[in-house]
Amino acid sequence: MAIQLYGALLQIPGLETVDETFSESVMRLWGDTGGMRWPLALCLLVGIGVIIWKFISLQLKAQKTRAILKDVDELLTQQRIREALELTRDTDAPAANILYAGLERSDEGTDRVMKAIENQGLIEMSKLESGMVVLATLATIAPLLGFLGTVVGMIIAFQSIEAAGEVEATLVAGGIKVALLTTAAGLAIAIPVSIAHNYFVSFIDGLVIDMEESAQKMVDTLHAISKAS
Repeated sequence: MAIQLYGALLQIPGLETVDETFSESVMRLWGDTGGMRWPLALCLLVGIGVIIWKFISLQLKAQKTRAILKDVDELLTQQRIREALELTRDTDAPAANILYAGLERSDEGTDRVMKAIENQGLIEMSKLESGMVVLATLATIAPLLGFLGTVVGMIIAFQSIEAAGEVEATLVAGGIKVALLTTAAGLAIAIPVSIAHNYFVSFIDGLVIDMEESAQKMVDTLHAISKAS
């Protein structure tokens, strides 16, 4: 049944298959997108670059964070504050920097420790979120560029009608094609960029929660040691 339906569709004028490769189809669509293809292509390239960089960066930081939190938790459980301080000082990880800021002031009281952790936490949070504003901007700009291309395409179509003085499908087809292609391209760029942005936000939130739990455990341990002494 499906084969018969497909054969019937091929007999309809305008629905004949075009013998071209995938790359040829992409290049044809690229040429048909009009002048908006360049800013859209820039958005695509920047989005891909930021997504790859951010994914690798967060994965590396997550591995270091999990390792340092595990080691520091074990040292704090044994109340080996000096070893924990040296370990966090020699480790380049967001969690290590936060814990080191607190351990460095372990002799100044719990309030000073909490303040140091909060300040360093804000710094590390800003580092983790670097590049996120680029993805958020691209997710907003790409559809707008597509809609701008739609408006330009419709203007071209109406100018063709005005110049010809009559309405013919061939006159408006080019402008409408540009309008549809730019809208589709903008949405095709914005959707994966938005998904990646939300994934990174969720990933960072998970890291922050782990660091907060470890920092709270460190504060509790330091408070217990100060009370015992």
